[in-house]
Amino acid sequence: MSFHLARFFLQFGISSRTASINSSSGYYHLLFNPNKRKFTATAIPTAQKSSKEELLVVVGGGAAGVYGAIRAKTLAPNLDVLVVEKGNPLSKVKISGGGRCNVTNGHCSDIKILAEQYPRGHREFKGSFFDMHGPADTMSWFTDHGVALKIEEDGRVFPTSNSSSSVIDCLLSEAKHRGVSLQTRKVVSSASVEAGGKFLLKLEKRTVSFVENVKADYLLIASGSSQQGHSLAAQLGHSIVEPVPSLFTFKIADSGLAELSGVTFPKVEVKLKLENILRNTPHLTQVGPMLVTHWGLSGPVILRLSAWGARDLFSSGYKGTLIVDFVPDLHIEDMKSILNRHKHKYAKQKALNSWPLGFSLTKRFWKYIVDREGLIGDALWASISNNSIVSIAHLLKHCAFEITGKGQYKDEFVTAGGVPLSEVLNVDGVTGGFNFQNAWSGGYIAGTSIGELAAEATLEEGIL
Repeated sequence: MSFHLARFFLQFGISSRTASINSSSGYYHLLFNPNKRKFTATAIPTAQKSSKEELLVVVGGGAAGVYGAIRAKTLAPNLDVLVVEKGNPLSKVKISGGGRCNVTNGHCSDIKILAEQYPRGHREFKGSFFDMHGPADTMSWFTDHGVALKIEEDGRVFPTSNSSSSVIDCLLSEAKHRGVSLQTRKVVSSASVEAGGKFLLKLEKRTVSFVENVKADYLLIASGSSQQGHSLAAQLGHSIVEPVPSLFTFKIADSGLAELSGVTFPKVEVKLKLENILRNTPHLTQVGPMLVTHWGLSGPVILRLSAWGARDLFSSGYKGTLIVDFVPDLHIEDMKSILNRHKHKYAKQKALNSWPLGFSLTKRFWKYIVDREGLIGDALWASISNNSIVSIAHLLKHCAFEITGKGQYKDEFVTAGGVPLSEVLNVDGVTGGFNFQNAWSGGYIAGTSIGELAAEATLEEGIL
């Protein structure tokens, strides 16, 4: 998910250089202080403002765009705010969390831990980004605006209604109350900067021949992974990193595994190995719940791994090896001892029907392990050799699966790519409410900066 502004830049890095573009009020910079890790905004006026009310155009009626529009209009009531959305507003909010809307995550109060949930952005987010508007601020905002929230055991935050409509209705109602205009079924097809500093935007309708030229004082592009936003950013001088899918499942070529569809594992450790990646990358090892599907492997741990390995997996053609530790809390030597004790205690029982309960494995999966080890179905534990016990322990700790491709997850509405982080915000997070938190935080910061500047301009007009 990425969002960026031509008038408002989020500049990250370890130097104090600035990014800027000419606007009607001059050059507007967002500066990064490498020592204090804080953001400061500075407006350098170069021209006299007219008495006409200023206009902010927001490209994209998603979470970041609507939230940012509300914030800007709240701070600058005299600012005209127009949100342009090519489809239905807040459409991804509607389908997220299985239709419940995973608003944010309530278990990451530590900013450093929170930042680690973003494969693209984790270094930059260790600064002041979430200090400005973090998960607690998001929950407070929605609670204050009438949306009761609950934190589930894994930290995901949902409305108590278990319906995304509660969030959508809240945002649209607040936008209407503040006077934010929303136009749907339109796209901003081109953007340029006039000699006088205003943005010249071309709006087109998707279904009919319609073109409208609009001059804006502020432009907020909050179009997520849409090519529309990337095109506008390129027209305004930004470079583009080609987006690739993030948050997807793995296709596994294993007929035996396919028979386990629906089996879940509360905790496994997975490690991704790719031929084109020789370096040791800690984030390509993840721990968490896993689900077997009819095409391969899914679940939170797989989705996190796909997010961290998004670009490497793309480069490898989504081919690689996945090493799974099904009993991550036990050392392999302890597992051998447990298996040996089980063998002696249940010597007369069939190996297929009896296994150590401490491994927390289902019967279906145990059968998969026995079959993969090549043991005869009616073999008794007494006949199981020590070599087989060692092999079973090793298989449970280092079970290799060949990845043959990627599955699709929720229409892949999270991608990695867009405008580089060195120029603006280009961020994607793992599952659990982190992508929406990025949207709320980024929209709030953008709306605050634009709103404060517009309010200052109104005040100056009053003085003059």
